[in-house]
Amino acid sequence: MNLLIVESPTKAKTLNRFLGSEYKVAASMGHVRDLPGNKMNIDTKHDFEPTYEVAEDKQKVIKELCSLARKAKMVYLAMDPDREGEAIAWHVRHVIKDKLGEKAKKDFFKRISFHQITKAAVEEAIGNAGGVNLQLVDAQQARRVLDRLVGYSLSPILWRKVRRGLSAGRVQSVALRLVVEREREIAAFKPQELWEIAIEVTKDKKEEAFWVSLVEVGGKAVVEGKGDNRKFLINSKEKAMPIVADLKKAGYEVESVEKKERKSYPKPPYTTSTLQQAAANSLGWTAKRTMSVAQQLYEKGLITYHRTDSFHLAPEAVTAVRELIPAKYGAEYLPDKANFYKTSSKSAQEAHEAIRPTDVVVEPAMVDGDVDGAGKKLYSLVWKRFVSCQMMAAVYDATTINVEAKQPNSKTAKYRLRASGAVIKFAGWRIVYGRSIKSQAPSTKQIQNSNGQNSKQEESDVVLPEVQQGEALKYVDLASQQKFTEPPPRYNDASLVKTLEKLGIGRPSTYAPTIGTLMARGYMERTERKFFPTAVGMTVTDFLADNFKEIMDYGFTAGMEDLLDKIAEGKREWVPVIREFWGPFNSKVKDVGENAKRVKVPVEKLGKKCPECKEGELVIRTGRFGKFISCSRFPDCRYTAKLENKVKGIKCPKCGEGDVVIKKTRKGRTFFGCNKYPECDWASWTDPRKESVSGKTKKKLTRTRKVKK
Repeated sequence: MNLLIVESPTKAKTLNRFLGSEYKVAASMGHVRDLPGNKMNIDTKHDFEPTYEVAEDKQKVIKELCSLARKAKMVYLAMDPDREGEAIAWHVRHVIKDKLGEKAKKDFFKRISFHQITKAAVEEAIGNAGGVNLQLVDAQQARRVLDRLVGYSLSPILWRKVRRGLSAGRVQSVALRLVVEREREIAAFKPQELWEIAIEVTKDKKEEAFWVSLVEVGGKAVVEGKGDNRKFLINSKEKAMPIVADLKKAGYEVESVEKKERKSYPKPPYTTSTLQQAAANSLGWTAKRTMSVAQQLYEKGLITYHRTDSFHLAPEAVTAVRELIPAKYGAEYLPDKANFYKTSSKSAQEAHEAIRPTDVVVEPAMVDGDVDGAGKKLYSLVWKRFVSCQMMAAVYDATTINVEAKQPNSKTAKYRLRASGAVIKFAGWRIVYGRSIKSQAPSTKQIQNSNGQNSKQEESDVVLPEVQQGEALKYVDLASQQKFTEPPPRYNDASLVKTLEKLGIGRPSTYAPTIGTLMARGYMERTERKFFPTAVGMTVTDFLADNFKEIMDYGFTAGMEDLLDKIAEGKREWVPVIREFWGPFNSKVKDVGENAKRVKVPVEKLGKKCPECKEGELVIRTGRFGKFISCSRFPDCRYTAKLENKVKGIKCPKCGEGDVVIKKTRKGRTFFGCNKYPECDWASWTDPRKESVSGKTKKKLTRTRKVKK
């Protein structure tokens, strides 16, 4: 028989459905050997030779693989088609050769690579079997060595200069810097007051009324500039009220009507980063969860490989979707030629496809028996994006109506107002999503109208009535709202991944573990899907930015990624690249270790004496597993206590004695539980403060359920 080795049991199970009895499929369960964590294990004096070891929990796996290999005619290494997969294949080959000796001759091992787990793809890969790509192995090894050198050099510095137990990473520290800098931007932000004023007017009938927003006063725009440089003409109630009074008694006339046909083109198929962003925005998922569910879909043979930054699509896949589109939606939705999406020059370091269904005929409703609810949701995203990317553009009429407001007995208009709308003419690719063109009108949602009640504009197309230049309009109502400019938003999974990709920091496979590492280290927290840096995270970032400017530089980190790409392409050798980095970096580490001043992590004082030593003051510290109470004299006094974040005034709905407190799982997700745990095991994802209370009745928004800790 032939032995075919993959990484996971799920992938092995899927492949067993395609391969006959002459193949035995086994799983390596990921990496079989790695750098042990007890020390650096990189020989910096001898070409940065890494010392790999087989982990204790992999001894049984290795024994089974070697036993099967002894009975095999040939061993096919069928790991994932990327640098990490190539490295796993290289390590598996090395371990088996070491155990089998003479039997494992040069042509005994074959490397096969496929981007989708289908019968045709696997059979084609076996027919074109080759050797392990050592350039990809070198690129992965270079990244591993580089990250180990940085982490094991900086972490001891942090232990001595900041606090014991801290660690740093080459990519993680730079990603954390983004979160910290954004938090400081928010803290330094000074809001500007502005007033939004809108008038409801009608041509004739009340049902034809529409809103126009104020855009000019006396020839001056109410908003000038862009972004942080914006200035607002109406920036106080004193300025707004006279304008409101004028507009209530003004006469209105159509100044101009502009109509243009516009097109909305489909977006390219998903890459790793855009899939993570879409799942974060539409499903509220973390990057880690998205990758986990995508891994399941890939291993079950439903989607192509999910670690990719390429827009490339296989010709046969394009042919299949072009056959489906006219059959399902109509011939008018199919372009004459296939849509082509160009991948940026920094992307696609390996010959990957974009993420797509392996068989487009399998629609989301047809995968119920193969995957769970989460898998179906993600498959639906992938399927819709792939189908829509090969469809016609949506066509709509964009209409802008400019309206003048003149005071009684005045020949000139002091105020200009504007309404914008869009009417769909041809749905194009949007038919896949069942969506129409969104309004282009200035926002008039959630503003107070003249009688003090809320007026809402529905989130649908603004279909404007047919009006002519010079036509008079009747005043119906006025709405004005005081607002303040808002600071830049905190990063969430989607925006952080997007920014990392834009800056060239990390690669598709590193985004999720980077975020997960920062959360696990307690350097940042996720609250309501937004990232907040902790006091520890901010202190570590400041220390590294002050003392290791190059390591914390966005451009330098992106440049290292480019060098790793060149190693994968065979344009650079990995040892000289590491040597060029190590010399200056190692000198800097020694200098900082000798000369940098020690810094302290800021703590929040509770104003109470330590109950144990009676001398120190109780403070709130941030540790690896969140915030806790400690003595200010630590480490001289080691008193600690749990910090309970109580939900004010709410008792446990199960035992009635304990208080409801806010807790976090080991993965950083917020939940609510009883502070009498473990005596009372009540826990819920639902915030009890959001329950609807009326008299003696309570309506539960969701079912109470236990939370895995």
